[in-house]
Amino acid sequence: MHTIANMKSQTSHALSSLFASYDIRIRDPLWKDIHLSAAFKEIYLCPCVQKLGRIKQLGPTFHIYPGAVHTRLDHSLGVYHISHLILVSLLKKAIANGTETPITEEGMRTFLCAALLHDIGHFPFAHSLKELPLKSHESIASDLIQGDLQLKNAIGKAGCKPSAVADIIDTDRPCTDTEVLLYRSLLSGTLDPDKLDYLNRDAFFCGVPYGNQDVPYITDNLLLQNGCPALPVQSAGSVEHILFSKYLMYQNVYWHKLTRSATAMIKKAVIGALDDSVLSAEKLYILDDEQFFSLPEKISYAPFVLFSQVRDNNFLACRYEESFDASRKLDRDALSLMGRKTVEKRIYENLKQTGNYSALQEFEIIVDIPEPVSFETDLPLVQENGTCIPFGDYDTLFSADIGKVFTKSLRKTRIFTPSYVGKEAVREALEF
Repeated sequence: MHTIANMKSQTSHALSSLFASYDIRIRDPLWKDIHLSAAFKEIYLCPCVQKLGRIKQLGPTFHIYPGAVHTRLDHSLGVYHISHLILVSLLKKAIANGTETPITEEGMRTFLCAALLHDIGHFPFAHSLKELPLKSHESIASDLIQGDLQLKNAIGKAGCKPSAVADIIDTDRPCTDTEVLLYRSLLSGTLDPDKLDYLNRDAFFCGVPYGNQDVPYITDNLLLQNGCPALPVQSAGSVEHILFSKYLMYQNVYWHKLTRSATAMIKKAVIGALDDSVLSAEKLYILDDEQFFSLPEKISYAPFVLFSQVRDNNFLACRYEESFDASRKLDRDALSLMGRKTVEKRIYENLKQTGNYSALQEFEIIVDIPEPVSFETDLPLVQENGTCIPFGDYDTLFSADIGKVFTKSLRKTRIFTPSYVGKEAVREALEF
C-alpha cells in the first residue's frame, strides 16, 4: 500500500510538472493556446528553430490551395502541443489505475523537446528530395541539436540532455534506453503527434475536410502496452480513419498532379546542380524558402529556370499519365534515378529529331514516379481480456490487399514537358 501511494505521488508530481511554469501562451489557429515554459520559449527562439518559420510546410501547394502557406514552425508547435496532451493522458491513466509508469520528469521534458525540434533538419523540398543522396532531415536535426551551441545550451537549460533529444528524433542512432525507445515509438508511429498535427493542419489550411482527426479522442484513449503505444480494440476506428485520411490527403493534396509537377521540376534542377557541382548538399541544408528561390539570381545555371517557374506558378504540363506498372518497360527503366535520367534524355532526343521543338531544353523533360506509400500498421489493439492483437489481424477494412489497391490508385507515372509539346508527340517519343 505504501509503495502504491508513493508511486501515485511520484506520478502526480510528474503530472503537475507539466502545468507548473508552462505559462507562456502562443496562439495557434488550430489548437488555440499552446503553452511553453520560459526554457522552452528559449529553445523556440533559437535561430535554427525560427528558420522553420521561413519554410512552408507544403512547399508549392499554396499555388493550388492558396491558404496553404503555413510553415514547419507552426507544425512543430502543434506536434509539441499534441505530445503534451499525450503525456497528460498517459499519466492520468497511471494515477487512476494505480499502475507504475516508465515516464520520468526528465524524460517528459526530453520528449517535448524532441517534439518541438523534430523538423529542425528540414530544408526546402526535403521530402521531395528523399531519393537523392542527401542526409535525412532527422540526421541533420541530430547534428544541429548537438552542434549548434545556442540550441545545445538552451536544451540544457530546459533540463534535457541534447544526446537524448537526438536519440528520440534520429532513429538510426544506436539506443538501448527503454524510456527513449518509448518516446521514439510515440513520436514516430501510426498515431504519432506528427501525423495528428500535419493531417489536421494541412487540411485546415488547404480548406479540405479529408485530414480532420479527433485528436482529443485519440490522446484520451492511447495506452502503453509492454512499453509501446496501443489502443483499446473498440478504438480501432480511429486508426482506420487516420489511414483513410492519409489516402485522401495524398490523392487530393500531397500528390495532386500540379504539386507533382512542381516538385518534379525542383528535383530535376537540384539533381543537375548537385551533379554539376553548382550547388553543394551542405549549402542546400541551410537554406530557407526565400534563399532557395533566390538561387537563380545568384548562380548562373540554366536548369534553375525551373525554380523561377515554380515560384511563379508556371508549371510544366502533364503529357503522359498512367498508373505505375512495374511490368511496363517505361516504368521499369525509369524507376531508379539513373535510369530515369537515361529515359528522359532519350525522350528529349526523339522529340528534337522531329524538328518541331527547336526551343526545347533537355531539363524540361521530366519523368515522375512517386515512391511507394504504405497503408499498413502494426499498432497493437488491446482486447477486453487484456491481450493484444496487431491491427492487421483485426477485422478491419485495411487489409494488406486494400492497402495495395490504395497505393496503386495513387501511384502514377507521369511525364512533364512544356505546354507546347503535344501528348501524342510524347507517346511517339517513348517508342524506343
